[in-house]
Amino acid sequence: MTQPETRARRRLLIELAARDLWHDRKVSLCIVASLVAVIAPLLLLFGLKYGVVSQLQQELLNDPRNLEIRVLGNYDLDRAWFEQLAARTDVGFVMPLTRSLNTQADLMRDNQRFVANAEVIPTGAGDPLLGGTLAAPTAIDQVLLSASAARKLEVKAGDRFRLLVLRKLDGENENGHLDVTVAGVLADTVFPRPAVLVSLDFLVAMENFRDGFAVPMLGFTTGKPLEKPRDRYARARIYARGLDDVAPIAAWLEQANIETNTRARDIESVKAISRVLGLIFAVIAWTAVAGCVASLAGAFLANIDRKRKDLALLRLLGFRRGATGFYVIVQAALLTCLAFGLGYAAYFVGSLIFNAALGANLADNAFVCRLENIHILLAFASALLIAMLVAGVGGFRAIHIQPAESLRDL
Repeated sequence: MTQPETRARRRLLIELAARDLWHDRKVSLCIVASLVAVIAPLLLLFGLKYGVVSQLQQELLNDPRNLEIRVLGNYDLDRAWFEQLAARTDVGFVMPLTRSLNTQADLMRDNQRFVANAEVIPTGAGDPLLGGTLAAPTAIDQVLLSASAARKLEVKAGDRFRLLVLRKLDGENENGHLDVTVAGVLADTVFPRPAVLVSLDFLVAMENFRDGFAVPMLGFTTGKPLEKPRDRYARARIYARGLDDVAPIAAWLEQANIETNTRARDIESVKAISRVLGLIFAVIAWTAVAGCVASLAGAFLANIDRKRKDLALLRLLGFRRGATGFYVIVQAALLTCLAFGLGYAAYFVGSLIFNAALGANLADNAFVCRLENIHILLAFASALLIAMLVAGVGGFRAIHIQPAESLRDL
């Protein structure tokens, strides 16, 4: 048989399978309904599980503090240590930090608008606090402000104010100062306390000033001359690349006798919720699938027994044994495609109801019930595979039907 003839017979067989389903549409509808009764609830259940867990994970990721590994106390960390830490694949951002006593300064726009003891934080490219929308300061007189500090100073991007640093040298109080420009303002949810983000060079200059060195940029040449650039730091700002990376970095630091503090408990809570929901979904899914397989197997086998003469007639018309098995599998595939389409439509309506009813108190673009396109494709492929495997059992019986069976009752 030539290849065009084979393709023509295959098209004819698919057309006959579809017409047979339509002719026997009441039975076909029952099989489709049994599939929809399994597919739609499973899609909704997995959509809820994925939506809830994804929302919790996104809320954690949106708060950079959940990725932060805070170093407690002061240490003696050299540049080689920072290079080793930055080389780790699970580290998203690392920045040297001076002693805690030297990370505060006063911010003043005028006598009525000022912030006392604001936190001074060194920043750079890739800082999670910048949120991917702000650029790190490129000049020593450029800074970023937290939202609360900007409100107190009543400034916005492009405005200028004075940063003040106090020290006591030889019994005399000295107020170092530098007029700086606001390069941007952090989102209110990123850092709630009054803070100013500066370049590392400026923070080091602040510590040198308080340690009694001469720092001309702060307006004072008094003090000891600085002999060499700073190459050792007391602390570090460390952020993990992802939520799962927080614990390994903290463990690595603790092995080096560096005490840390993280929000690992909040992260583990979300993971625990994910595991529990995953277990619930797995138990319900496997139970539903087992019942569906048993139901489909019974329906297909009964349908084959009912149509033995029709299948035998196909053999009598010249179709080979494999064609009758293919005929049964094609019918299963067509029924599954129709059932999945209806099941997805039911899921879509149900997800809209869930998101409207349960997502009223969530942020914009938040979903309670949600599936990605890859999830839909995997669900469709799984449903089609299961149906075709079950139909394969019936197809095995169909290929053993003899052509003579169509003539016995004539």
